[in-house]
Amino acid sequence: MAVSLKKFIQGIAGKKAPGPSTTFTVFHIFYALELMSQKPLGRNKLAKKLNVGDGAVRTIISRLRNAGLIETSKEGCSLANKGLEIWRQFEQVFPKRVEIQKSELSESEFNFAFLVKNSGQKVRSGIDQRDAAIIAGARKALVIVFKNGHLHIESVSDRIEKDYPKAASQILKQLAPEDNDVIIVAGADSALKAKRGAFAASWSLIGA
Repeated sequence: MAVSLKKFIQGIAGKKAPGPSTTFTVFHIFYALELMSQKPLGRNKLAKKLNVGDGAVRTIISRLRNAGLIETSKEGCSLANKGLEIWRQFEQVFPKRVEIQKSELSESEFNFAFLVKNSGQKVRSGIDQRDAAIIAGARKALVIVFKNGHLHIESVSDRIEKDYPKAASQILKQLAPEDNDVIIVAGADSALKAKRGAFAASWSLIGA
């Protein structure tokens, strides 16, 4: 399911020949769906939240509508039944997405964490995920695997709760991982960049 979700969303976000290149990414599609799952949003508010221009937000809305994911009304844009189903799939893959306070492990001004279900076997060194986060605007990213009841970062710590107790306590409380789950924490100089970085790193694990 996750692989077909990835293909579907990338199809919406990708360049449409022979038109110009898009100025938005898969993250903007994800975040637009997340926002609309909470309440209908007008175009201007959506553009502000996504931090994109008027042309980009028009294209995002148009593509989501053409894909059958959203409906537009006087109240704004809201998820159609198909959009709700796609959003439910996202929530199964990334069930927890939270802001994280500064800690001894995540020292950036803004930090955001994604929980990626049952994907620990896809993490090798974590470099690919960190690279994806940095390309998306994060300053740094942590790739944490929960295994055998402990938080683990390759080449850093086999037991984060022993070596970095404050960070571990926050992660365990806010994300409640289960065995083989992955936690991505991205730090950046803005909340949106931190979230975008955490999403990009998490997205790289889907279908990996």
